Amino acid sequence: MAKETFEKLMEQFARSRQVMAREVGKAIIGQEEVLKQIYAAVISRGHCLLVGVPGLAKTMMVSSLARIMDLSFKRIQFTPDLMPSDITGTNVLDESETGRREFRFVRGPIFAHIILADEINRTPPKTQAAMLQAMQEREVTVGQETYPLPAPFFVIATQNPIEQEGTYPLPEAQLDRFMFNIFVDYPSLAEEERILASTTAGQTPDLSVIFNARHILNMQKLITSVPVSEYVIKYVAALVRATRPNDPTAPEFVRQMVDWGAGPRAGQYLILGGKAFAAMDGRFTASTEDVRRVAVPVLRHRIGCNFAASSEGVDSVEIVRRLLEAIPEPEVPKYAGRRKGEAPEPPPPADQKILTLTIDREDLPPTLPPDEHNESPAR
Repeated sequence: MAKETFEKLMEQFARSRQVMAREVGKAIIGQEEVLKQIYAAVISRGHCLLVGVPGLAKTMMVSSLARIMDLSFKRIQFTPDLMPSDITGTNVLDESETGRREFRFVRGPIFAHIILADEINRTPPKTQAAMLQAMQEREVTVGQETYPLPAPFFVIATQNPIEQEGTYPLPEAQLDRFMFNIFVDYPSLAEEERILASTTAGQTPDLSVIFNARHILNMQKLITSVPVSEYVIKYVAALVRATRPNDPTAPEFVRQMVDWGAGPRAGQYLILGGKAFAAMDGRFTASTEDVRRVAVPVLRHRIGCNFAASSEGVDSVEIVRRLLEAIPEPEVPKYAGRRKGEAPEPPPPADQKILTLTIDREDLPPTLPPDEHNESPAR
């Protein structure tokens, strides 16, 4: 595929996000940044953990997103008595008309494209662990058989951060499966007034289906083809390694306040998230600014703060913000010897095989009409 065609696909992809935002905006007022992060995770083959107090429409966001996609959707309410087989499915003993008995696998709700894991921290770790293989390998093993999950597959979980009674903190292995840890904040005054007016009028918004499985899969393919320069990769590696207190490059505040840092999966998600935001903005390559934009949701649940941090009121979000200020962008060797005060030249372009991407324009979701290309979605 020619470079010009790739650029047209990227422009069409950026406009398709406006279609998504406009459609979801019929049901969700505000929360634009949260919806952008969820969309970025979906097109990057990632999973999301939504954290916020009750009543902020976390569940409605996920269900509204599912309504605009022609994909199977299952909601799993995580309760204290939920068992792993209630999620994955189980083998049942059947008897045929001839009297022959054999086991038959009955699929659980995990066999869907979109999984809403509601209040995931209300079930014990034994049941939480049933999601590990599904979220990483996108398959489920029951007995001696392994069953693939439908593609695309992504999990969006919700969690209440203020309640401690009857909850079970997610293990680190489970948290690391989530690409983004998204904090859902209160709406603004104007948004809350619109919410009160629209939700008490007895009106149910009618959402249209604009995505199907082929659209999502091809958008995911397009995201992986977004070029990333060696300059950005070096910055991501330096940022992730600086979160580890035993690394020689770690700042002093990390050595004092952090017990453990992020692993290589964090770097992978930083690059994929940067690619997704670059594509949503209509740009053809990811930059360090895109990486900084996703640093907090990617790293906030991958850094373990110790008592020294707690005693000073420092959490993982503050650690990430300090790291973004402390870690400089790497110097490109070709320009490292420039004179002081001289403006740096842009980094060299990435060596990407763009011509190997094969996506038809009709495989991407529909876009806005020509006269609406420059309009932002109504909120």
